[in-house]
Amino acid sequence: MEHVTEKIINIGVNDRSVTLFEGQYAVKHGMAYNSYVILDEKTAVMDTVDGRVTDDWLAGLELALNGKSVDYLVVQHMEPDHSGSVQELADRFPQMKIVASASAFQMMKQFFEIDLEGRMLVVKEGDTLELGAHTLQFYTAPMVHWPEVIVTYEKTERIVFSADGFGKFGTRDTAEDWTCEARRYYINICGKYGPQVQALLKKLATLEVAVICPLHGPVLTENLAYYIGKYDIWSRYEPEDKGILIAFASVYGHTREAVMKLKEILETKSRVKVKVCDLCREDPHEAIENAFRYDRLVLAAISYDAGVFPAMDDFLRHLKGKNFQNRTVALIENGSWGPTAGKAMKALLEEMKEITILDPMITIRSAIKPETVTQLEELADTLLKH
Repeated sequence: MEHVTEKIINIGVNDRSVTLFEGQYAVKHGMAYNSYVILDEKTAVMDTVDGRVTDDWLAGLELALNGKSVDYLVVQHMEPDHSGSVQELADRFPQMKIVASASAFQMMKQFFEIDLEGRMLVVKEGDTLELGAHTLQFYTAPMVHWPEVIVTYEKTERIVFSADGFGKFGTRDTAEDWTCEARRYYINICGKYGPQVQALLKKLATLEVAVICPLHGPVLTENLAYYIGKYDIWSRYEPEDKGILIAFASVYGHTREAVMKLKEILETKSRVKVKVCDLCREDPHEAIENAFRYDRLVLAAISYDAGVFPAMDDFLRHLKGKNFQNRTVALIENGSWGPTAGKAMKALLEEMKEITILDPMITIRSAIKPETVTQLEELADTLLKH
């Protein structure tokens, strides 16, 4: 339980038992599920938590309430990591009104067996709810990153309850860089929906904001322009930093050897940031994060089953799914008897927007040779000109 202000308390839970968020994203320190209580003439709870930590959450809620009842539950987002305890709260406080968008109530009926008769308060863009000294104003945020999402502005203390926006992987008390884990979270969770995030940012720009309360990660109280600026860059699909990601898929090591040689050449010729990711052995979601972070990308892979090795194929399909665009890409293929990786990678890239593919593609036949090194030198020069 953590005070955001005197009357607003974060009763969220740091769940250290989860190691794979949404069944795919590695979270070695666990995950924070935030939920907030606003104590006023009327008491409002802002979202619940994942069902796996309901008991801990209810214990924190009881402490925060100190004998008070709950008048309103605001459901901003119906994804189960935030709505997983709605049923329990509705059963515990039968007089409690539930505040949500119309589409959220439809989902609620799908998830739970709650008698909503007389308990629904459907809100739309601009609607307000008076609690006493605090006033909540609601803004729709469809597809950030589900269609039913609303965000809430508390007018008196100038607080935005931002749903999944501005969240990050990890627990609130993990000592780690916000930007890295927030970027990985944003790109992989919300990255597909850049235009929708831009629409939400335009709404936030009309408000005077002192605090951002997300559903994951720490409450943001200082230098808010920095966090909003990052979201603006990410949601416009613009490179965040000058640099080169080299993502590769190698089996016997020859393609990896070429990649490491290219990295050496690039770093000898320039102080450019070069990041290398082994798609077969490292977290692919970090590779996706870094592909969006940097302005240039090199793909190196072996040929496989008349196409490209599965780890590279998966990586490119994930990039496409997240609307990867506005980047310069170079290709390196390897094939001992019938190189096909380059053609397969190029075909997937051509399905994406505003991708500049550099010529020529480098083709390795098995191991690298002196002429391969010459080609890598030429490729490095070309990359450094962009």
